[in-house]
Amino acid sequence: MTDKDRKYETLEPSQYPLSLKESRLAPPRLYYRGTLPSSDAIGIAMVGTRRPSSSARELCRRLVKSLQGTRAVVVSGLAQGIDSYCHEAAIEYGIPTIAVVAQGINTRIHGDRATLAKRIIDAGGGIMTEYEEDFPAFKGNFPARNRIISGLSRATVLVQSKAKGGALITADYCLQENKLLLAIPGDFDSEAAGGPNLYLDQGKAMPIFLPESLRTVAGLPKIQNERNEPEAISLKQIEAIGCNLSSDALTLFKQFNGFKKTFQELQNECNFKPSNILAILTELELSGLVHTPDNFQFYFNGAT
Repeated sequence: MTDKDRKYETLEPSQYPLSLKESRLAPPRLYYRGTLPSSDAIGIAMVGTRRPSSSARELCRRLVKSLQGTRAVVVSGLAQGIDSYCHEAAIEYGIPTIAVVAQGINTRIHGDRATLAKRIIDAGGGIMTEYEEDFPAFKGNFPARNRIISGLSRATVLVQSKAKGGALITADYCLQENKLLLAIPGDFDSEAAGGPNLYLDQGKAMPIFLPESLRTVAGLPKIQNERNEPEAISLKQIEAIGCNLSSDALTLFKQFNGFKKTFQELQNECNFKPSNILAILTELELSGLVHTPDNFQFYFNGAT
């Protein structure tokens, strides 16, 4: 490791990126190498087993690809398997990614993980740890590391895990902070699906049935354009990712698509009750078909 490679920042709690500043899981100090994400970036943790299924790499690629065009930052732990697949997919699709490691910031990373760590930094992401200098990667560091992964993130995606896997520790931290836990359902007899299936069965996690629906299920808006309007998406795109709008939402959207309306105007021009309009607007906002920069005017901006 050269002197250049050993350079890092020491971060105090007031400097923590993403949602970690507000998290009760935050450590007293962090060490960081690379580029810090912007203040409006949104952390999405993606975690799982070191021994995933044969289709896991493609699954991770599809999940991460769905985050393109948002302010998402993929957060994971640089481990073999699911972690590495998600970091690699983020680099491939131009999405920033942060690897939280369970060792000192200058402790040597071995093998393919060292190459991946360099790629993450070169791509505008970063390596983060609460351990200084050459602190060894003790076994007990890994559960502690997982709380930082969750703390950085608005939502955690449990991709694949055994019924007793380290990724479930991250999932539990996510639940402790009442954050959104998502999980990928799998075959009942698949060891790699044991963890996600367990948390789904217990009602602790929301399912992602199609990888392409991650952005929608996580409630991530598209990055706005120069006119301060999100990129328009179509009803066909919504249907393709498995997001089925209610009949009332479809009716309201089709009536006002292409227009901007105040809430009062909507009440005057449609036949829904005010309480129903609020519920419909929430549904349309989560799907990306409506946005409001000021909670006063609502832009119906779906593509034709």
